[in-house]
Amino acid sequence: MKDNDGSLRTGSSFLRYTSYIIALGGFLFGYDTGVINGALSFLSRPDQLNLSSSVQGLVSSSLVLGCTFGAMSNSYLANHVGRKKLLQWVAVIFTFATLACSLSMNSWMLIGARFILGLSVGVASSLSPLYLNEISPDKLKAKNVNKNAIAIVLGQLMAFTVNAILGSIWGSWHSIWRVMMAVAALPAILLWVLSFELPKSPFWQIVSEGRDRAVETFRQLHFPKLDIREAITEAKEEIKNEDSFNWKEFFTNKYMMYLLVAGVTVGFIQQASGINTVMYYGTVILEKVGLGSGASLYGNILIGAVSSLAILAGSRLLGKAHHQHLLLAGLISNGVTLFILNWVMRADLFSQTVNNILVLLILAIFLAIQQGIVSPVTWLLLSELFPQHVKATMNSVGTATIWITNFLISLIFPILLDVLGTAGVFLAFALANIGCVVLAELLINPRLIKRANGVL
Repeated sequence: MKDNDGSLRTGSSFLRYTSYIIALGGFLFGYDTGVINGALSFLSRPDQLNLSSSVQGLVSSSLVLGCTFGAMSNSYLANHVGRKKLLQWVAVIFTFATLACSLSMNSWMLIGARFILGLSVGVASSLSPLYLNEISPDKLKAKNVNKNAIAIVLGQLMAFTVNAILGSIWGSWHSIWRVMMAVAALPAILLWVLSFELPKSPFWQIVSEGRDRAVETFRQLHFPKLDIREAITEAKEEIKNEDSFNWKEFFTNKYMMYLLVAGVTVGFIQQASGINTVMYYGTVILEKVGLGSGASLYGNILIGAVSSLAILAGSRLLGKAHHQHLLLAGLISNGVTLFILNWVMRADLFSQTVNNILVLLILAIFLAIQQGIVSPVTWLLLSELFPQHVKATMNSVGTATIWITNFLISLIFPILLDVLGTAGVFLAFALANIGCVVLAELLINPRLIKRANGVL
């Protein structure tokens, strides 16, 4: 009996260790998408890279464009290279691309380096949750996969915090943005070093190395015997389903076509809210409304902290309410919050100090709604929309839609700031959120989704 308990503890400890190391991929994803927030105002200065508004958009969005291609290629690479080896390559590319960003001598070098960095970020965004899912017994899947989502916002919070500390201590040294970017290489190096202790995905081993090695890994991760049998059956079924996938089915079957449109709509809605304009350009926004450089950097820490707390609270809320109703409530709340933000920015009723505090608090509320409700619900809806035999491919389409929408908004946001002003931009996003309510009502109908899955 003691031996069995010891085995349980050993297996559980190894699984816990494995899940935290894999979640470092999510942490890198969050850190590298968040680091530009504080660095952008420094690298845009005349004595640095002297970026115009349009080039600022290219610098920020080049990473997102790389993410789009990285996310789309993950399925192929993960199946042919293997989850573990691909994660190691992600860590290596992260490291060298991050250092290339910090050493860039002009804007085009930086844009190119961030695009390459984006390729690895995009792979990590899809690989980490996939890997976590496959190394976890059924009862721990949700908990371990959620570690990736938490790691992303913690990575963003860490980037904001490091940027604020560096910017406040060495803010007079305008090249501090190079240090901000170089620091991101440290967790990537840590991931590479620790990744050698990771087990391979047992699901991948079934396909590529044989059942015996897979069973050995399942036991190492302390899978119950029933979970092992079900996992082997599931892996075999997945191989058959991949072979049967046919794109023509989507254009000849009205139910498939509806689900495809619904998936693209879900991906678009997540980013049309304007969430990542705050995550990428938060420092620029806060400086434009009157906060100083140092205060803007520290304001981002509040933004990151709110995001972290909101995603923890939101994960509990998902199991207690209807997902469609949550999405609609979140989008309406986003719209109302941004209308209020627009009014505060335009009204001349408060002192500058009070106005700055109100802007920061309203942005924090907007982030809490988006990160706690809208974003988790959209990810969950994407995972539920499609029948099993097309789920992997269609989830990739939904994820690609998220990245493409993110790229376009990130690209034009600095230009919109110049044309519409800060208040005008947030009025536009308020209207976009209300428009998304209409799209969700028309194109994401739970009854039609259930009917389509039942037919297919």
